[in-house]
Amino acid sequence: MDRYHLRCRPVRDLLVDYLTERQPSLDHNSLITLSTSLANNFWADLERHHEGIDSLHLPPDVAAAWKARVNTVTRRRRMPDGQVVETTEPRSSAPAIKTLVRSFYLDIAQWALDEPARWGPWAAPCPITEADCSDKKTKQRQKTASDQRTRERLPVLPALIRVADRRLKEARLRLDALHAAPLSTQFTVLGETFTAPKNTSRAGLTGQAYDSSGRRRDLEAEEKRAFWGWATIEILRHTGIRIEELLELGHHSIIRYKLPTTGELVPLLQIAPSKTDQGRLLLVTPEPADVLSAVVARVRGANGAIPSVHSYDIHEKVWNEPMPLLYQWNVSGERRPISSNTVRDSLNDMLMATGLPTPPGSR
Repeated sequence: MDRYHLRCRPVRDLLVDYLTERQPSLDHNSLITLSTSLANNFWADLERHHEGIDSLHLPPDVAAAWKARVNTVTRRRRMPDGQVVETTEPRSSAPAIKTLVRSFYLDIAQWALDEPARWGPWAAPCPITEADCSDKKTKQRQKTASDQRTRERLPVLPALIRVADRRLKEARLRLDALHAAPLSTQFTVLGETFTAPKNTSRAGLTGQAYDSSGRRRDLEAEEKRAFWGWATIEILRHTGIRIEELLELGHHSIIRYKLPTTGELVPLLQIAPSKTDQGRLLLVTPEPADVLSAVVARVRGANGAIPSVHSYDIHEKVWNEPMPLLYQWNVSGERRPISSNTVRDSLNDMLMATGLPTPPGSR
């Protein structure tokens, strides 16, 4: 709360008490969103525009002015020529912010009936109506923008698939050529000449070589990034799951189901509840089955089992119990889960490698 430097101490303390009451029912990210909406988007904004304000009982003109301000946001963009341009756009999160502020007022009014001494002095008429919180137009704009992005990107998906497959094959050819080359010798692969290291006694040098300019390249790391980029593209396009759900896939997420009619065993992919709080079962067709098999074969340990690794829940800000996650790799001899940033970086690398132009207006 004190990140926003609220000047009215009683209101600041009230917001802290309110967040403390709400905290048990919220995850960490939801709590941060609520505090940002109430402290920064609501009260700090009122203090900037109305010096000395110290009451939740807002005059109609003050409430109307705040709602007008929260409906827009000023963004700064750096143009290709280096010039910074400021633009005012509709704020997509405005309905959500107004909903949280409205809930704050209504909660205080309800709690004042149960604990009048604690909450009663702060009960005030809610300046935000239910109609103010309508997000129908916002959702319609978001859906329109999402559909437009899909129409723009779907035709170039085959190019992305081809590039991902080609980069993986080329990375494997380079790595195999390095492993087959004697120490300190030169070898040529895919038109590039490399020199194998003089020795591999130092940790991490087994997959490294020097190119024709003398620059050291980690061919093993390149193959790892190419593999996980390829696997990510294939799994996402065949299942339609999100990156968060992808990183939560474990060995136990792949299950077999026996059809009651024919007795045939079919593979299913179990998606853990996340954004919608609802789990799903997806039928695994042959193509994603091959990709999942390649992932499982890659992460198996020497004993044939997938190692269990600790993962960090970015929403709850806690460490999870060890799980046999599919998205894991070896980092300096230690098994670690692959982060969402690594997955996004691998996708960006693939997109850059296609040479496709960036869609107009994309950020």
